[in-house]
Amino acid sequence: MKVGFIGSGNMGSAMMRGILAGGKCGENEIMASDTLAEKLTAIEKDLGILTTMDNKIVASFADVLFLAVKPQYYKNIIDEIQEVITWDKVVVTIAPGKTLEWLESAFVKPVKIIRAMPNTPAMVGEGMLGMCPNENMSKEDIALVRDICSSFAKTEIVGENLMDVVTAVSGSSPAYVFLFIEAMADAAVADGMPRAQAYKFAAQAVLGSAKMVLETGKHPGELKDMVCSPGGTTIEAVRVLEKEGLRSAVFEAVKACVSKAREM
Repeated sequence: MKVGFIGSGNMGSAMMRGILAGGKCGENEIMASDTLAEKLTAIEKDLGILTTMDNKIVASFADVLFLAVKPQYYKNIIDEIQEVITWDKVVVTIAPGKTLEWLESAFVKPVKIIRAMPNTPAMVGEGMLGMCPNENMSKEDIALVRDICSSFAKTEIVGENLMDVVTAVSGSSPAYVFLFIEAMADAAVADGMPRAQAYKFAAQAVLGSAKMVLETGKHPGELKDMVCSPGGTTIEAVRVLEKEGLRSAVFEAVKACVSKAREM
């Protein structure tokens, strides 16, 4: 199986790294293209994969082709590669706002397409990826793409009506979490903790808390209550967070992200 990437930025390179680490493909079975020669030189040296500046070469090479570029470039790239996209290939898109209907119309012929939304924790093998296949995809095609992506992310099939929600609650949300970690660390620094140590304490707390949600199956509210002793330090901190509107701020941020994704 050969995998191609048009675009080798942070998200594309994270996925390539995961595929290699998971043993899904060898170095000679992955090819990437980019408009910047220096970026390709760096990724070829780093990962040992095949590279080219010609998108059509990647599209011809790949059995599964990831379009890992910004949404505004999709139309030009599809126009460029569509003549070499044959029925036996699967195209995986990761651009917010580009619906299956839009993608199918852009290709102007029947194509196997999965609309997907990964996130940057794929860089450390802990990504989350929502995917929505079009009607041309067989169960075997879907299983193949899920298997490839399992090397860097947990995957879920979702309805297309939820893809913009996936963008907000998963694709963009690492930025919210990083902001939260930074704020906690800044407060710890203000009370005398060295910054590197503060980041470690804050980040590990977030990592462990997320793992508790996933592995215990308990409601986040129940887990929160387990930490909040009567009259204790934690419930006092929670009182301030509620007073300052943390819950509402996160709610509104996610809603704004969904709205923006729908406009793209």
